[in-house]
Amino acid sequence: MAISDIRVVRKPMGFPNKSIVVIRGGGDIATGVVQKFRRSGLKVLILETAKPTAIRRTVSLCEAVYDEHATVEDISCERISTLADMDGCHARGMVPLIVDPDGECIRRLKPAAVIDAIIAKKNTGTKKDMATVTIGLGPGFNAGEDVHAVIETNRGHDLGRLILQGRALADTGVPGEIGGKSGERVVHAPAAGEVRNRRDIGEIVEKGEKICEISGKTVTSPFRGVLRGLIREGLPVPVGMKIADVDPRLDVDCRTISDKARCIGGAALEAFLFLSKKQNQGERL
Repeated sequence: MAISDIRVVRKPMGFPNKSIVVIRGGGDIATGVVQKFRRSGLKVLILETAKPTAIRRTVSLCEAVYDEHATVEDISCERISTLADMDGCHARGMVPLIVDPDGECIRRLKPAAVIDAIIAKKNTGTKKDMATVTIGLGPGFNAGEDVHAVIETNRGHDLGRLILQGRALADTGVPGEIGGKSGERVVHAPAAGEVRNRRDIGEIVEKGEKICEISGKTVTSPFRGVLRGLIREGLPVPVGMKIADVDPRLDVDCRTISDKARCIGGAALEAFLFLSKKQNQGERL
């Protein structure tokens, strides 16, 4: 038999080509998840709130809520008004985003997976019966009860670990250490009001240098570093809300997905494929 006569039989991957993966949230961690799924050939739909408050805006696809479009690395996102626009968006090679904080469109879509990437440190409404596979990122979810799997999001040895029974580590309230800095990396609003920015993401700021103002109160940098995150200009914020993030590493790239987001994104993709395989083999999730 000639080599040209041999037929190559491709086995199905275990999920339909037209399956939709719904990702709740479009912040920096969620964007890392979107990239992994999109590069793997899966169609993704992002659900967001009407006014996202992402800090690391240059690596967050949720900015499409305000600007209609957003691009992070090789992933471009487009805001859509109705689900009828979703297929056209996919056909153009874009990731669609729709404002739907309550996940009302999930029932209509019957997606292959729902991934809660809101990182709210609590479950804001994701349920196991929303999709064939449901995954929660970080604290607030219980694998085996409200979702099928939980991904550990705390920095350290277990970052990205799949949890199939139980919970992720509880929220410590203290950001992970980077460059010798931990809690001081995060800047909070000293007052309620609208944010007026004085510096831009990616700029090096000195200790005590003004980065924004809220209700006449000056917000300054806690140390010398790169302004890695800064909340969107004009947004109203409550007192104590996280509004900025300073990174002590002066060579950090503020326009590429972080190591943490890539790790969690890869773990979410692993969880989806692993659980889909188990279900295809007839196992109960």
